[in-house]
Amino acid sequence: MEPLESSPAHAAPTIPNGSGAAALLATGLGALSLALLSLTADKSPAIKDAMIFYAPTGPLSGVTTSAIGIWLLLWLLLDLLWRKREVALSRFAVLAFVLLLISLLLTFPPLAHLL
Repeated sequence: MEPLESSPAHAAPTIPNGSGAAALLATGLGALSLALLSLTADKSPAIKDAMIFYAPTGPLSGVTTSAIGIWLLLWLLLDLLWRKREVALSRFAVLAFVLLLISLLLTFPPLAHLL
């Protein structure tokens, strides 16, 4: 009995990873949208008033609801664009991490008050 040789006829098909990249990038962009909405609501009285979806929680209700909506919309759109593609997933993971780090820094009060 001869061992099977690796040939294109016997190669396992690759599974596209575009959906995973879409999820990673959407997560980073969603976190950034949360930070930017929060920062904007703190700085602008008009946006602060517009972000009050539920009065007892103040603008936090609108900021978080809007950020979740942005995250889900971006995830859907990016997934539709990339679901059948093979992409460099590690690049998207690094980009998502950088966006998350920027988001964290933007919500850190001493840094946010400098802007």
